[in-house]
Amino acid sequence: MTAAKGTSADATPPKEAASPGGRQAKAAPKAKRAAAAKSTAKSTAKSTAKSAPEATGTGNADGRPVGGKPESHLAMVRRARRINRELAEVYPYAHPELDFRNPFELLLATVLSAQTTDLRVNQTTPGLFAAYPTPEDLAAANPEEVEEIIRPTGFFRAKTRSIMGIAAALRDEFGGEVPGRLEDLVKLPGVGRKTANVVLGNVFGVPGITVDTHFGRLARRFKWTEQDDPEKVEAEICAIFPKSEWTMLSHRVVFHGRRICHARKPACGACPIAPLCPSYGEGETDPEKARKLLKYEKGGLPGQRLSPPPDYPGQPAPPLGAG
Repeated sequence: MTAAKGTSADATPPKEAASPGGRQAKAAPKAKRAAAAKSTAKSTAKSTAKSAPEATGTGNADGRPVGGKPESHLAMVRRARRINRELAEVYPYAHPELDFRNPFELLLATVLSAQTTDLRVNQTTPGLFAAYPTPEDLAAANPEEVEEIIRPTGFFRAKTRSIMGIAAALRDEFGGEVPGRLEDLVKLPGVGRKTANVVLGNVFGVPGITVDTHFGRLARRFKWTEQDDPEKVEAEICAIFPKSEWTMLSHRVVFHGRRICHARKPACGACPIAPLCPSYGEGETDPEKARKLLKYEKGGLPGQRLSPPPDYPGQPAPPLGAG
């Protein structure tokens, strides 16, 4: 009996297929089904692989990596520069948070800020600068008297040796003036690249990246670098941004680190650049709870400077011992 045209592979085979040849005929439809299934599986796998980059790439408009696909260097640079632009809008008043009136005062204040807050330094330096307004005055001071003045900043003995050594070097080697070159500044006692860049960027107009603990932490959270060494961080960040942006970028990132992107519990839910941050979710994401974590002017509290610049929107810090 001959099968009619159009009979499918799943149709019941004719009864005479009981012979050895018939058993082969019976197995044939199964082989065809297996081949068809295998072909379908291959087709599906190819389709999935082809669409995977669209589903797991940097599909966000902000360029933030999602789904596990590594972000390209170009995409990271674009995202980094956009973060800088956003921070410029959030902190148009960003500035050095140490009180100073001249290069000498900023140099000493920056050295004293090690292992303490800018607020504590600002509360301490008025007495120091009043007693020793010039390098010549400080170089000739009684160390014990200097120690007593700067005691609130911590490590006061080591810091006294540093600032008096700086004063003596300025008096003896630079005519009592703070030099405006990095190679000269880093030769001074207790002065490294971070301190030198603070002075150069804020009193001499020489661009520089200031890698303090806040800047380093955020640079890693933003995935701008994976380095821990400050000099390596500085080198990699300098390669990402135009030189003209280096000084203000430093202020903006430090401001953001002190106010919102804290070390222990960042306020992710109140962060204005959250869509651009690949580390979103490390901190509190609930908006109401996150707002309670904001510090300084963002939290309605005094800033760190006793004498902030005119455009600062927050309250001045209180002097030492007040409140």
